[in-house]
Amino acid sequence: MKIGELATRTGVSVRMLRYYETEGLLKPARTESGYRDYEPTEVRTVERIKLLGSAGMTLATIREFLPCVRGDGPVFEPCDELRNVLHEQIHLVDQKVEKLMQSQRVLKSFLQEIEEG
Repeated sequence: MKIGELATRTGVSVRMLRYYETEGLLKPARTESGYRDYEPTEVRTVERIKLLGSAGMTLATIREFLPCVRGDGPVFEPCDELRNVLHEQIHLVDQKVEKLMQSQRVLKSFLQEIEEG
């Protein structure tokens, strides 16, 4: 399939798909005339990239993570790299949660001061 069709099927812009390719996340074949030719399985790859991105992973981390993904669902092959990446990502999310909780405490404190007078 051509890049426009992949963009339509996944809801990802053509520009972003090209960026994924430059980052090594997608590897389309090329037609004789030079057009990108994506396999139907690339739809699932793009969906996985979106899912992992929404979990806060960077494209560099996703590039490490994708080889451990197998099958049609979000099934992961148990590899040491995957474990390490998941531990790192959980740690990063924990740090973000703590920062958000600190922000929440500050905002609540401001609100309480305003409401009390």
